[in-house]
Amino acid sequence: MPYGGHVQMSSTPLASSSTLHADLEDHLPARTSRPPFTPLASSDTLIHHDEPQQNKVSDPEKYHDVEALKTSNRNRADPTATLEVPYTPPDGGFKAWSTVLGASLVAFTTFGFSNGYGAFSDFYNAEYLTHFSPTLISMIGALQVFMLYIFAGVSGAVFDAIGPRYLIPSSGIIVVLSLLLLSFTQPQKIYQQFLCQSVLFSIGATFGFFPAVALMSHWFKMKMPYAVGCLVSGASLGGIIFPIMLNNLIPRIGFGWTIRVIALISLLCYLVAILTIYPRRPTKPLPKFTKLLDFAGFKDPCYLFLALGSWFAVFSIWNPFFYVGLSAKMANPGSPLNEYYLAILCATSIVGRVSPGLIAFRVGRFNLMWMSTFLSAALIFALWYTSFAEANLVTFVVLYGIAAGPFFTLIPPCVASISPIDKVGARLGSIYAFMASACLAGTPIGGMFIRTQTEANFKHLILFSGLMAFVGAALLFASRMLRDRRMFAIV
Repeated sequence: MPYGGHVQMSSTPLASSSTLHADLEDHLPARTSRPPFTPLASSDTLIHHDEPQQNKVSDPEKYHDVEALKTSNRNRADPTATLEVPYTPPDGGFKAWSTVLGASLVAFTTFGFSNGYGAFSDFYNAEYLTHFSPTLISMIGALQVFMLYIFAGVSGAVFDAIGPRYLIPSSGIIVVLSLLLLSFTQPQKIYQQFLCQSVLFSIGATFGFFPAVALMSHWFKMKMPYAVGCLVSGASLGGIIFPIMLNNLIPRIGFGWTIRVIALISLLCYLVAILTIYPRRPTKPLPKFTKLLDFAGFKDPCYLFLALGSWFAVFSIWNPFFYVGLSAKMANPGSPLNEYYLAILCATSIVGRVSPGLIAFRVGRFNLMWMSTFLSAALIFALWYTSFAEANLVTFVVLYGIAAGPFFTLIPPCVASISPIDKVGARLGSIYAFMASACLAGTPIGGMFIRTQTEANFKHLILFSGLMAFVGAALLFASRMLRDRRMFAIV
């Protein structure tokens, strides 16, 4: 075609086009012409916002077949290219949603059990570990979350090397064994709780929960925030069911048999997860230890302020989960609602954890992150600090669960959106490892305020929690502004 000439459009394809796309057109239905794609303002909120739009296929699980044709054609045009089997996320299909179900059950058993530690704390303080201070008792739950976070990066690399087929069953064996051992612990022997509940359980849970989260990126792209929201909702469901079980079964069958019932439920959940989780990508060699984490990411100011804001936020975000029930028992002894505040809090947090997948594309994940953290801090001051009346506490746990929920869901998408694609896993592991120290220190320091459980001391705890959350929100806002300085941009 001569340069500068006019092109005469016709139905006959160009010769070069047939070379590249003939086989693809044989497999795809004809499509009508449409205007060029113009990215929406919210396209920056996707996990991989710099990737081109993909063709739609009626069966999502066969999406990679179309990509295989494209790759084959590219290799035919360039004989020196090596054939690469693609594993583009299908964004749906039976195997994808089956994997979400199995991963949610793993989250229910692992992080859901950790979410319910507030009920354990109340029982340990009241009956089982009365010889020890609330600060030391809170360390059991704090160490549990600390180990979950500190091993997050390592678990991702092990998952890539082993895959879910062997890692998920191994996680289940360790988790169930730790619960069985916990059921045989003795009163006033706190070291037994630390070994079984904090250390052994957390090791098993880490290599189940975080690989389950990683699987979502194998099966989903556009719908990944929604899939992750479903998974973390499983953790919230555990925070509802396990405290209710403890409060109702311990008076009837005792602590030991109650934990054995939980162990049986965990075993059943893992069995279903093993049957419903499907691997999608092949395994790869275990990387060097120095490459498991990527602390060079802290040189990026946006990533640095995101990590700092998350550190301050997680320093305080667990305190209501651990102490709201205890504050209710102090202020309203004998109230039938005292046993259910944690369950209500975890129930409403399901809304907060799922909603980012539905609205992040319109609002922006960084916007939602800092605003939800700011709202959480405001609720701590406006409702929990002002009164311990039952109506006030119920209103607080309902609204706080919704406001705090997005924080847990949005960390992986926020990190992914500002990281090179080949360093997402390492940077996500780095930020969780960085946050682990806040998980370890936050609730025990909070417990130091209530060595004597009075209303004044609880208000000191609440004041401390609210201030830390406000600092976290301010740093997250700084990260958002570094991402895009336009005030009303969707980022």
